[in-house]
Amino acid sequence: MADYIIRATAAGGQVRAFASTTRELVEQAREGHNTSPVATAALGRLLTAAGMMGSMMKGEDDLLTVKIQGDGPIGGLTVTANSRGDVKGYAFHPQVMLPPNAQGKLDVGGALGIGVLSVIMDVGLKEPYVGQTILVSGEIAEDLTYYYATSEQTPSSVALGVLMNRDNTVRQAGGFIIQMMPGASDAIAAKIEEKLASVTSVTSLLDAGMTPEQMLETLLGDLELTVTDRMPTRFYCGCNKARVEKALISIGEKDLQEMIADGKPVEAGCHFCGKKYTFSTEELEELLRKARVGTAHKA
Repeated sequence: MADYIIRATAAGGQVRAFASTTRELVEQAREGHNTSPVATAALGRLLTAAGMMGSMMKGEDDLLTVKIQGDGPIGGLTVTANSRGDVKGYAFHPQVMLPPNAQGKLDVGGALGIGVLSVIMDVGLKEPYVGQTILVSGEIAEDLTYYYATSEQTPSSVALGVLMNRDNTVRQAGGFIIQMMPGASDAIAAKIEEKLASVTSVTSLLDAGMTPEQMLETLLGDLELTVTDRMPTRFYCGCNKARVEKALISIGEKDLQEMIADGKPVEAGCHFCGKKYTFSTEELEELLRKARVGTAHKA
């Protein structure tokens, strides 16, 4: 099944909901970054969430960035998403290994530790919106639920999951976000809470063969659920060699000269997708020439 996100409303507009299946994009991230199982789970959850959060934005060029920085061994995560379902991101220490947690599951909370969640939304205004909260568990879904309640005053339920195969490839990944709109009744909220309590995990629903539509039907089906949109989501990075060239030029003439003096090709990688680009000594000399031209123009 190709990855996609659905958007929906329920209870006559009192509730809005998002659900997604993201196995392919999380597997692509795992392959690109060679992540350990716990890093795959952490990054996969945040990529899934960011895809749904990005789909809430209106503008074609709007950009969402979600950062988590913690004192755990993974260090942190950075993910970006646009309004079209494109996501990319990376873990600071992608090879981190940890024993399972007390529930016998991948210890994402232990990997992230104590820290801060930041949500940055660039919607074309002079300054981007920045919301920040502490990590309440490090398990990501609970942290985003807390973020929505405190930073955006939107009562929400966020559920995210990544299930691994024995060979450490991704078996299932996906999630949902259910939000109460202003003026929503307490009775509706109570009914949804009751439904949520009966769900064991997102991955159990996905592994049972459920689609995003069926997940929301299970939770909101008796509240006049209406699916309003369906859009593809994918792991996509727009990096290319020309962009990496600009980054190398920006490091300065001195560093470029040292690379050239080594007499060996230099490999530069993209943080977001893990793709590697190789530059020969001749290419580095051309970049040094461009850097000198740029310096001369500034002078």
